[in-house]
Amino acid sequence: MPVSAAYRASTGHGELGSDFFDEVSAAKFLQTIIRYRNQRAAASVGLETLTDDEWITHFGRFEPLPGNLSKPLALRYHGHQFRVYNPDLGDGRGFLFAQLRDDQGRLLDLATKGSGQTPWSRSGDGRLTLKGGVREVLATSMLEALGVDTSKSFSLIETGEELVRGDEPSPTRSSVLVRLSHSHIRIGSFQRFAFLRQPENVAKLLDYTIKTYMPNLWRDEPSARAIAFLEEVCRRVARVGAQWMVAGFVHGVLNTDNTNVTGESFDYGPWRFVPTLEPNFTAAYFDETGLYAYGRQPDALFWNVTRLAECLLGIAEREPLEAALGVFAPALQDEFMRKMVWRLGLQPLDKESDSELVRAVWMFLAQSQMPFERFFFDWYGAAASETRAEQSPSKDIYASESFAPLRERLFAYSASPAANLNHAYFKRSEPCTMLIGEVEALWAPIAEKNDWSLFHAKLAAIDEMRDAFGQK
Repeated sequence: MPVSAAYRASTGHGELGSDFFDEVSAAKFLQTIIRYRNQRAAASVGLETLTDDEWITHFGRFEPLPGNLSKPLALRYHGHQFRVYNPDLGDGRGFLFAQLRDDQGRLLDLATKGSGQTPWSRSGDGRLTLKGGVREVLATSMLEALGVDTSKSFSLIETGEELVRGDEPSPTRSSVLVRLSHSHIRIGSFQRFAFLRQPENVAKLLDYTIKTYMPNLWRDEPSARAIAFLEEVCRRVARVGAQWMVAGFVHGVLNTDNTNVTGESFDYGPWRFVPTLEPNFTAAYFDETGLYAYGRQPDALFWNVTRLAECLLGIAEREPLEAALGVFAPALQDEFMRKMVWRLGLQPLDKESDSELVRAVWMFLAQSQMPFERFFFDWYGAAASETRAEQSPSKDIYASESFAPLRERLFAYSASPAANLNHAYFKRSEPCTMLIGEVEALWAPIAEKNDWSLFHAKLAAIDEMRDAFGQK
């Protein structure tokens, strides 16, 4: 049996019609070698029973899944790229391959990266480097462990081509990635129809998105639907932005086509994790002005949802749309505080105390410039982890007068009942981290001698961390 009883197919996006996508075909690859297969994610959508040959059939040759989309769909969208509007975008090296329900009943997408050229490829080859695929697997795995709402890397298959790239040694190996995500409807999807002056398609996309992903928002009046939708997108996008900040993550390219309306983080190119709390830290070498620097990410996301509000002006009035944007800042602040307390493994006290704790932690990290992930590892559970903190390489910082006020605040908290301080992860001497030097170090043996041992060891360490933090 190729799929399990849990498999539930959907063709919902195809019902939107040809204004929203182009039917395409996948490239034919020279070879198909499975390099990563996410069995945990596969089990959530009924695909864990596929044999390796069946896996390659569907995620290397892209033969349709049972009862699913008969042809892949290259989605159409526009977007602001570094604040410059680009009407020539769309899925240029990927497509929507399938839709299916997970074990919670949510509709999810299986979409690709590196699956070949489409009408939106422009001058690109439609391919993905193997290193790019490896980096996306690492990013999504780490973010998931750290409690960030993210797409999941579902499959990575090496495809046997030699690609020429200007930002890494060439020729380089090729791959095709499949990601599992809640939706690939982007702010740029709405921008396209607003730019083309097709208000009927803006309204159609709005109604489809609400009915499919946010049915509780349905209102009989179109303007009320638009306002409720914008508020909800603001909440979701703000939450993921706050989660990035607490995880110490820099996405790198926060264009409007890389911001989806269901609020998951996705599409990982030049990402980084900060070594220390540095607001001006950037992930992309080409982000010369620091537009998408670590500390500017909330502003970038708010700018993006403001562009979505503009797309809805034909449905709702400006004043209530502007009021709806006011949801963003408090949602960001609330999630930032909630996630920070969670990261420390603490039982929340009250809003005022939690806010003061979070402010004190952030000021300490900025002033001390101690390793970002180290702090959260050392003090997970606060007083319950004092012995571990006293044995840390950062113990001298913790013994200083500058740390004393924060220590006092931490010790006012109890460890959360969900904090598993006896987990093997907290017996380690070092936290699991994902700094750029580590990524390069585990890529080198893959590139030089096809040695994947460090890659698998890192994924095992991330799995241990994810389990310690209670992430499913």
